[in-house]
Amino acid sequence: MGTVRASAERLVDAPADVVYGCIADMRDHHPHFLPPAFSGFQVESGGVGAGTVVRFTVTAGGRQREYRMEVSEPEPGRMLTESDTNSSLVTTFVVEPRGDASSVRVTTTWTGAGGIGGFFERRFAPNAMERIYADELDRLDVHVRQHAGDGTGR
Repeated sequence: MGTVRASAERLVDAPADVVYGCIADMRDHHPHFLPPAFSGFQVESGGVGAGTVVRFTVTAGGRQREYRMEVSEPEPGRMLTESDTNSSLVTTFVVEPRGDASSVRVTTTWTGAGGIGGFFERRFAPNAMERIYADELDRLDVHVRQHAGDGTGR
């Protein structure tokens, strides 16, 4: 057992407040830049930022897993976390201003399984998730440029 980590980072061509606003808005924005690996996205409560609860399924490496995530904002406007209510998995989004653009990093950590299953999980899961997150960040870049003028920023 041990901590497993997957991360991706990208420069997004929009101001940090707009980018963060799209990430935090689980009703009107976040579902629209998720890659096909995510399905069944639904908001159970809330909708924007801290206190929101969402549910979705991730398909990666031929496996499907359902998640129920609680959103918090340790640093509103800069850092948002989604914590799975049924496991140790936590996904963190960090948005940093870079002139007229933003650096966005998404990182997921979880406690890996033990034994041979854990070996394969540590070996293959991070690469699969990093590809999914790279796709998500590419889609985020397109999404925020399309919605930069709609008042999304918080």
